[in-house]
Amino acid sequence: MGRLLGQGTFAKVYFGKNLSTQECVAVKVILKDLVKKEGLMEQIKREISVMRLVRHPHVVELKEVMATKAKVFFVMEYVKGGELFAKVAKGKLKEDLARKYFQQLISAVDFCHSRGVYHRDLKPENLLLDENEDLKVSDFGLSALPEQIWNDGLLHTRCGTPAYVAPEVLRKKGYDGAKSDIWSCGVILFVLLAGFLPFQDENVMKMYRKIFKAEFEFPPWISPDARKLISRILVTDPEKRITVSEIMRNPWFQKGFCKPVAVSIDEKLTVENAKNSSPPFYNAFEFISSMSTGFDLSGLFENKRKSGSMFTSRCSSSAIMGKLETLAEKLNFGVCAKEFKLKMLGKEEGRKGKLVVTAEVFEVAPEVAVVEFSKSAGDTLEYKKFYEEEVRPALKDIVWTWQGEDNCQCN
Repeated sequence: MGRLLGQGTFAKVYFGKNLSTQECVAVKVILKDLVKKEGLMEQIKREISVMRLVRHPHVVELKEVMATKAKVFFVMEYVKGGELFAKVAKGKLKEDLARKYFQQLISAVDFCHSRGVYHRDLKPENLLLDENEDLKVSDFGLSALPEQIWNDGLLHTRCGTPAYVAPEVLRKKGYDGAKSDIWSCGVILFVLLAGFLPFQDENVMKMYRKIFKAEFEFPPWISPDARKLISRILVTDPEKRITVSEIMRNPWFQKGFCKPVAVSIDEKLTVENAKNSSPPFYNAFEFISSMSTGFDLSGLFENKRKSGSMFTSRCSSSAIMGKLETLAEKLNFGVCAKEFKLKMLGKEEGRKGKLVVTAEVFEVAPEVAVVEFSKSAGDTLEYKKFYEEEVRPALKDIVWTWQGEDNCQCN
């Protein structure tokens, strides 16, 4: 980790670099004691869950989560262009540039909503720009998942930044997360084109009254087509507000629009030849941490430890990969393999979609490998049943020891 990039109430963000690949990253460091003291552990867990769900070209990518006794580390994509807010603070943007950012924002929001994720704090400060001047949505700390929806089908937590918050959120009567995000997108579009907020007043209550009435005025330089679109977004009745799909069909929005392709774990990837490559190296500390119950760090994110999700083997890495591919085919799972990482893609729909299991082989020493299994998609209970009843029995002939088990069996 290198220089400090920024800091908030509970976290600091540092520039970082992967020493083996030279990839630049941003590392968000959170103090566990402070988070626990403030009762924000659930929020941290939710942020992790959300960022794993939303892999999209215009969403900041969460690459890895690590933890020590005192800290949690989010390793994220490094977006070096800074906040969109800094660009807007200098004044209004040209219409074509504002449209480009709005298209990228709506594409990301549409993808998040398709995964049941509602951001709830969309504003220029949470929109970053990369080296290609493309937009990346960040900061999912206030986001909501379907399990937070009440029996009335609505969310009830008041959150967000007042100037960008939808009127129904301020009214405390419950709101639709997707529709409130759309309102915030409308405010952002106005700001990009106008150079100032549609609803602003030194008196907060007066500002709220303007929001409740959708009381704002367009500056003369905003084009008629852009005005029509904004007027359909900033509608106080969420039932009459334009939807994401309607925005994406709007003629003003459509100009020059090319929908980005989101990363999908169901995509059929090319199986690459890995004869001349070696598996990633697993250092001694990682090995001890993951295989020893005493060093396990998963308790921060899970109520119960997932036993047996990792094993050691004295077989060669290529032999292990061959065994895993054979197992997947035998169970009628699709296979996507890249170097020493393999995805097993279920073909049947489960409770939460198709089950996707990832297995990765790491090298500890010339004669010892670690194989780590994890659920990439699908239902957790279905994954556990699959792992215990299918995977463990099928791999017993290549296993030296299972995670958390003291008795080694050399076969």
